[in-house]
Order: sequence, then C-alpha cells, then structure tokens
Amino acid sequence: MRTDGAAEPQPATRPRRRGRTALGYLITLAVMAGVAWLIVTQTGFKPGGGEGAPPGPPGMMRGGGGGGPGGRFGRDMAVPVLAATAETADVPVYFDGVGTVRALNVVTVRSQVDGKLLKLNFTEGQDVERGFVLAEIDPTIYQAQYDQAVAKKAQDEAQLANARLDLERYVRLAQSNAATKQQADTQRATVAQLEAQVNADQAAIDNTKAYLDYTKVVAPISGRTGIRLVDVGNLVKATDTTGLVVITQIRPISVIFTLPQQQLATVNKAFSEDRLPVLALGTDNRTVLDRGVLQVIDNQVDSTTGTVKLRAQFPNADLQLWPGQFVNVKLLVDTLKQVVTVPTAAVQRGPNGPFAYVVKGDAVAVTPLTVTQQDDTTAVIATGLSAGDRVVTTGFAQLADGKRVTVSGNAASPGASPGAAPGPGGPP
Repeated sequence: MRTDGAAEPQPATRPRRRGRTALGYLITLAVMAGVAWLIVTQTGFKPGGGEGAPPGPPGMMRGGGGGGPGGRFGRDMAVPVLAATAETADVPVYFDGVGTVRALNVVTVRSQVDGKLLKLNFTEGQDVERGFVLAEIDPTIYQAQYDQAVAKKAQDEAQLANARLDLERYVRLAQSNAATKQQADTQRATVAQLEAQVNADQAAIDNTKAYLDYTKVVAPISGRTGIRLVDVGNLVKATDTTGLVVITQIRPISVIFTLPQQQLATVNKAFSEDRLPVLALGTDNRTVLDRGVLQVIDNQVDSTTGTVKLRAQFPNADLQLWPGQFVNVKLLVDTLKQVVTVPTAAVQRGPNGPFAYVVKGDAVAVTPLTVTQQDDTTAVIATGLSAGDRVVTTGFAQLADGKRVTVSGNAASPGASPGAAPGPGGPP
C-alpha cells in the first residue's frame, strides 16, 4: 500500500473486456447476415418490391431495387402455379330463394257421428288411399234407425197401393153415377198424400243410411297418416275438434318461397313463355333434393319485406321433402348460350375491379375482366377472355404482371354450374 498520495495503478482488465464485447457484436452481425441471406435465397424476397413482393393492383408499377427483375436475388425464379382453360358453355341463370315445404292437402279426420270407437284399421305413418276405412264406430243405433226407416216406407207403400185401388173403383162408380165425383176426388187426394209420405220415407232412409255409413270413417284424401289422436274404446263425438288422425298428402308436395320484388318482372316474363324449372336444395346449397316446376306467382308484393311469394310443386318420389322443412330454392329464369366460363378461383379482385392472370408463354399478364355472373365454382366472363385462354387458379401470392411461371398442372375446367348466381355487372 502506497502512502505518498500517488494513485495506485489499476489492473489492465478494461481493454480485454472491450475486446470481448466487440468480438460478440461481430459474431452477432455475421449470424444475422447469414440468416438474411438464407431467407432471400429460399423465399425469393426482394426488398424494393421486386418479383417476390406481393402483387399490387392491376396497372400499378412495381418498385425497383436490388430485388427487382434486374436485381441480385431470384432474377430468373419462376413461380409454380395451376392453370385452367377458358371454355364456352351454356350456363343457366338462377334466382335464389329460401322456402318452406308445404303439403298440398292436410286433413284432420273427424267422426261425423257419436259412438264408441270399435276399431282402428291403420298404423301410424301408413300411406293410405282415398276411401280407405280408417276407423269403425259402433253402428248398432244407426243400423236400427235405418231398419226402422225402411220398414216405415214399406208400410206406407202398402197403404199407397190400397189407396190407388180404391181410386180406380171410385172413378168407375162415378162414371156410372154409382158414386159421386167428390168421393173420387177425395180418394185421389189420399193417393197423392200417401205418395208424398213414401217419398219422405225414402228421404228418411237416405238420411239414416248416411249416418250408418258414417260409422265407417274413410280417408278423404290419399296421403300418409300421422300419430293417432284417439285410442280404441273411447267415445267419440261429431263435435270433437281433436279428430282421430291427421292425413298429409306428401306426393306431390309444394314449396312456398320468396324472391325480391326487383326480380318479379324477369320471372313474370319467363313464366309467361314457358314452365320454369325449380330446384330444391339442402342446407349445404349443393345437394339437389328434388326437381319441380313453378306453379303460381302470388298476386301481390309484401310491402313490409318487398318480396313476392311463389309456389313450386315437386313429385317428391324419394320423400326428400317433408312438410315444414326449410330448403334453398333455385328458380331457372334463363340460359346464357355459349358464353366464356372459367373457374371462380381464377377471378381476382383489385381496386379497379375483377382481373385474372392469363398465362402467355412462360409468363403471366394481368387482364381486367367483366364478370356477368358467378357462383362458388364457375364465373361467366363477358369481356377480357376468350375460349382457349389459360388462367391461373392457384399460386397468386408471388405473382405480378410479367412474372415468369411454371404451370405444374391443370385445374379442373369450369362447368355449367346448376347454382350459378348473378355476379357483378350481371343481371339482377
């Protein structure tokens, strides 16, 4: 230890620590540079908006820089894509709606007479024809009333026959002055009275016969029975509102759906020229449940919703439609003849509207389009493409106007989709 006031010399450790820190910085920078080089060479990323940058809107100039076409990285790299060929086809035009399945006829079968329910001749869910005997009610009282009416008529007919014989006698006696004309006229009135009585007896027979027939409850329509509403042994009455069973006609069946009032003029015009086919689709809007025809357009527009109701009828042979079911509906109103179509995936959207990447040689060109209509699978092109043009359908991330591409396969060609819906620039 020094005691003369001079500063004690420090160990020479600070320069060594600075050297280590500088070396660490250099190593870190080298690692970062290596990682950056790997990213550039593997992904083709170009910092100035070159070929690897995301595509901009059609017509927008790409930025230059070291990564551009004349830059250092990925100058000749081709982007792998899938492409499809534009085709001409007849494409149907559908109006879409949502509807509810409705039975054409629904009947609650009720008894028309009072009595004990003796028998049910159907099983729940059974298809029955019109006139099928569904149930039988105790006919004892009604059979007795019918027999009584028949007997009463026979009695009156016997009296009528005797009165007619008496009338003939009075007429002969009056002619020979053995009886007065008044007696003959009185007897003639008696005959007429008995004839009227016989007619009344026949009416009574018809009435009691009807009640007797009502003891056999028959199906008023052909259809399918539901769950029975009463059991055997119960007393049923003509005033019961519950009924015995509900019969629903499910073949054929109808669908009530709505369309916007803006489409009414087009539908009316097409409906006046021909029968319009209708598709009933499942909840996925793809599965065709049944094919039918438009039956009627309602005579007024709902002012609250701005829609009009329509009814279509379907054969429902496979029972895919059920009363109360919600379905998607497509109404065919027109067919576009020999129009250019491409897969919907080929149509891209930009600030200036729809466009497509058209393959020209080993590069692509951005081509503006006018789309008439499109759905999930097919787009109808009015301008911008011709049949035979190849358009990119997959691999857009690194595409730009003039970018070199490698078509590694062909996408599925477009078809005339049954569910084509109006698209931008198309009909309403």
